[in-house]
Amino acid sequence: MKIKIIQVTPFAQNCSLLICERTQKGALVDPGGDIEKIFEAIEEESVTIEKILLTHGHLDHCGASKQIRDQLNIPIEGPHVADQFWIDQLEEQSKQFNLPKSSSFIPDRYLTDDETVEFGEIKLHVKHCPGHTPGHVIFFSAQNNLAIVGDVLFAGSIGRTDFPRGDHDTLIKAIVTKLWPLGNDVTFIPGHGPTSTFGAERQTNPYVADSVTGFH
Repeated sequence: MKIKIIQVTPFAQNCSLLICERTQKGALVDPGGDIEKIFEAIEEESVTIEKILLTHGHLDHCGASKQIRDQLNIPIEGPHVADQFWIDQLEEQSKQFNLPKSSSFIPDRYLTDDETVEFGEIKLHVKHCPGHTPGHVIFFSAQNNLAIVGDVLFAGSIGRTDFPRGDHDTLIKAIVTKLWPLGNDVTFIPGHGPTSTFGAERQTNPYVADSVTGFH
């Protein structure tokens, strides 16, 4: 699987273009905005996008989803149904942040824990990781030892929990029980900032290092 990270929106959100190299079919994870930039990357890679995958319902992660779905006639899969209340506010949020108009939508498929999503010959495992938002999910490729974690975990930090229906303890529990068992050598792409590995975060992340959580 080939991965291209496209930084979108003024929030510098990592939109991931995932490509199955055997079929040249792909998926877009978290297309938050800057549609021209996204389509440019798709064209550069000569990839056929089969679906949009969403980690959660915040504007900078899913703001361009409906427009891309309408243009390419492809399904939106994710997040978990508990984030629909965020998606319902997209238009309002785009006005609030003075960003291009974003439209709310209903995903073609909500995702839950331990389901799989597929494109080309690639299969991704879904883990429900609430805390930053109640319906946040992450995508894991065992084959590529890679996780796309949205705003659950960052290099050296964790997602904010001061938004409506966010919860700090729930987030820490999700990281420790859902992410760490996937393996220390798993590389993860966060919603913002550089990639890292779960092992590195377990050693040095001030919020979720084993020395802080007591996890072994």
